[in-house]
Amino acid sequence: MYNFDSLSDWNLNFIERPLIISGPCGAESRHQLLETARQLTGKGVHLLRCGIWKPRTRPDSFEGVGVEGLSWLEEVKKETGLPVAIEVATPFHIEIALKHHVDVIWLGARTTVNPFLVQELAEALRGVKIPVMIKNPVNPDLSLWIGAIERIYKSGISKIAAIHRGFSSYENGTYRNKPNWEIPIELRRQLPGIPLINDPSHICGNTFMLSYIAQFAMDLQFDGLMIESHFDPASALSDKKQQLKPDELVHLLSQLVVRKPTSDDVVALSKLVDLRDQIDELDDAMIRLLADRMGIARLIGEYKYLHEIAILQPERWEEIIRSRTVNGVANKLSKDFMLKLYNIIHEESILQQTIQMEKEKQNVANDKQKIN
Repeated sequence: MYNFDSLSDWNLNFIERPLIISGPCGAESRHQLLETARQLTGKGVHLLRCGIWKPRTRPDSFEGVGVEGLSWLEEVKKETGLPVAIEVATPFHIEIALKHHVDVIWLGARTTVNPFLVQELAEALRGVKIPVMIKNPVNPDLSLWIGAIERIYKSGISKIAAIHRGFSSYENGTYRNKPNWEIPIELRRQLPGIPLINDPSHICGNTFMLSYIAQFAMDLQFDGLMIESHFDPASALSDKKQQLKPDELVHLLSQLVVRKPTSDDVVALSKLVDLRDQIDELDDAMIRLLADRMGIARLIGEYKYLHEIAILQPERWEEIIRSRTVNGVANKLSKDFMLKLYNIIHEESILQQTIQMEKEKQNVANDKQKIN
């Protein structure tokens, strides 16, 4: 079990969950950074974020102001008292950030995806005591995300948080980056001590869905939010569509409902226990039914072997998907859930049939040996 420090040990002058991190996508000018920070001061923001170096996909895009912006951040700290955080992607970035008294650093999605680069940064952090936040990799790979966290932890950094910013997809869907909520949930299960922060700005790619995603993250017991803000988003040099004005951020935060993980109401807790008991009973019944289903799949595998029938039957599979999805939707289950569920069931059924066919093959071979 990794012994990560809680957010309360980071000394960022916040009182309780959630930790709010905000600031512009990128530092563009001294005026822009100072004015945004001034408007965020005293408005519930605990940590100011901004990009000094911007890892852009295209070479002619705004790639950040570089080292010059670090002196602006020092002015921000001196004037407003806000701690500051920046993204780093090279050992040089870490070295120069520490010289300019940056309080927190984070590894971006394009960095996390590269274990060689993460290891270089881990080596650069040996002997350093600074909180490090690690964004999920660009692609939905939990092992890469955990691997990056482990590399940084093994360098001696214990103040680590994970940032969920969504995952790239070729699909043109609702989100700029699909949230794939099951991945951060599984991260928390495997690393229960690590603070988990949601980045709705990069998930949405716009401002009109920010409130929904931020609330959903809070309902999943995330420990904080990283939301981009700019005193004049229309003039921003990068990601202008996903940055809020500081007063808009204040409004979003005022609407946020931070629910407790449990209740002090004895009656409510008793009712919750009863409902969970019902779920446990239904889960037991489902497991028994699934086991019965796989038992029949093994009998089908035996039959197919004896009659030289192929395992995969596309027409049968298409009919199962169609009919089960219709049935599920009619019973208030989502189409996506039914597709995922039956893909998993089908995958296991194919496996069980394959194992059974191999057993039948081995039985035939054994019988031949006995005869010989």
